[in-house]
Amino acid sequence: MNPAPLVALVGNPNAGKSALFNALTGARQKVGNYPGVTVERHSGRMALPDGRPVELVDLPGAYSLDPSSPDEQVTRDVVTGTQTGERLPDAIVVVVDAANLDNHLRFTLQLVALGLPVVVALNMIDLAERDGLTLDPNVLAQELGVPVLPTVAVRRRGLDALKEALATVLQQGPAHPIRPSDHPVAEDIVTLQRRARALSEKATVSETAVRRWTHRLDAVALHPVFGTLLLLAILFVMFQAVFAWSQAPIDWIQGGMDALGGAVSAALPPGFIRSLLVDGLIAGVGAVVVFLPQILILFAFILTLEASGYMVRAAFLMDRLMASVGLSGRAFIPLLSSFACAVPGIMATRTIDDEKDRLTTILIAPLMTCSARLPVYSIMIGAFIPARDVLPGVGLQGLVLFSLYVAGIIGAFFAALILRKTVTKGASSGFLMEMPKYQWPHPKDLLLGLWQRALIFLKRAGTIIASTTIVLWLLLSFPKPPIGSTVSPVDYSIAGRIGHGIEKVVAPIGFNRDISLALLPAMSAREVAVAAIGTVYAIDNPDQPAGERNLIQNLRTHWTLPTALAFLMWFVFAPQCISTIAITRRETNGWKWPAFMVGYLFALAYIAAGATYWIAVAIGL
Repeated sequence: MNPAPLVALVGNPNAGKSALFNALTGARQKVGNYPGVTVERHSGRMALPDGRPVELVDLPGAYSLDPSSPDEQVTRDVVTGTQTGERLPDAIVVVVDAANLDNHLRFTLQLVALGLPVVVALNMIDLAERDGLTLDPNVLAQELGVPVLPTVAVRRRGLDALKEALATVLQQGPAHPIRPSDHPVAEDIVTLQRRARALSEKATVSETAVRRWTHRLDAVALHPVFGTLLLLAILFVMFQAVFAWSQAPIDWIQGGMDALGGAVSAALPPGFIRSLLVDGLIAGVGAVVVFLPQILILFAFILTLEASGYMVRAAFLMDRLMASVGLSGRAFIPLLSSFACAVPGIMATRTIDDEKDRLTTILIAPLMTCSARLPVYSIMIGAFIPARDVLPGVGLQGLVLFSLYVAGIIGAFFAALILRKTVTKGASSGFLMEMPKYQWPHPKDLLLGLWQRALIFLKRAGTIIASTTIVLWLLLSFPKPPIGSTVSPVDYSIAGRIGHGIEKVVAPIGFNRDISLALLPAMSAREVAVAAIGTVYAIDNPDQPAGERNLIQNLRTHWTLPTALAFLMWFVFAPQCISTIAITRRETNGWKWPAFMVGYLFALAYIAAGATYWIAVAIGL
């Protein structure tokens, strides 16, 4: 006796495929695993209108026949007849979301090209109509060359017509004989997307103004040229705003810190406690806290872009660029998260299925310029880059900050390219994603997000930065030079002697004693570099009031421009903080890759800083 025809139920995730499978099979289901893999196999029995039994198998959700996960691999292997222990389906039912037709038709076009009998279930048609979208299934059927039936699986609407169409295509058989080894080579994603969008437009009878505007905006935002220019323009405005909009609140905070330092100095007699509070905590922690407005402005832009729906479009734009260095587009979101902090960025790599791809993303995530670097960049730019416009509305300081972020991105891409060709060698894979609707960010959600990030920053300032600053202050304060000695209190201290030892290693790249003293504490948190330098000058100049203005003046007095530029480039590539190293160890289950990461980042930072210093000296800066 011939076995019952095998029909595969295929579609993108969230297309309502499982609901349709349950509606067609009812309680006649069984669950197992595919041979050799842990992916579940859901199969069930259904009867056609003429009474013939059919075995229906619900395949895992997939976006493409080019698999990027075990689930997609199983789906590809089943529909092409290469899955071990599974026969080639006699027909395919493709489930598409009617409200997201242009995205779901990409996969449909690949499946139709296989040559097997196909029926398309235009599912969730009621939700599309509710949103003001009217489709013509007949036009879509004519363009695809296969039956297209509107369905509402959760309400069991359109199931009888779907069964009749399935019975008809099963009788007709495949459009042409296919073998497991000769399935056609899939078109590239861009070509498929264009064809899918054209089919969607032809099948659309009417739609609301909101949907029309979404398509018009996407025509610009997703354009390979105009979309990229738009993304760069947004980033450029963001970094200009970090300086242009933050100066007033920075002055307010700085004034408060100056007043606090003055009040403590007036209330306490000279001695250990006053020096600890004024030269240690207020000078060190205050040097970092004043940059809170800049960090909040940066996060305000990021949160707005995420809530508006634009960030996913930026990820889509970056996919092709990332593929050129061997990364999947799935790496974009973890790397984007690393602009806030590398720790959540590294944790977000768990969504990447390919182990080599995930490892590469972990290793380059620290090169994304995290918010902890912003105080370092800001104080150096404020001290050495003039606050003037290079073009109307384009400040030189914001332009330099933008360039530093771009340098980190370029460095990450070059590192990924080299890693993918050496220690993490492997094939790269593309990815597909659903585009969310454009919407105005809700002010309450935006304010809540900024409040949470402000608390996180202040908590770091009150714990990691404060404790590190106190330890550094103790090392800088003891032993004290003899009365009448001309030796600097810093040079005479324990920390000063350690700093001079480190200086021998970093002097060839233009680093001085102050930088040497800042490098080790900065391993606890990047912002500590600013706090450390502030504490050094507070100890060295006890009669000088602490504050950002005096810190900037000390930098201008003690540093050359080539040294400052080299210091900036060091922090573009610098070895990571302890938290990043710890999370890398946890995510890679050992110390091998964290040690490798610190080693290659240290080498990059040393080379980049040295090259910057000697080029700046050579051209006479």
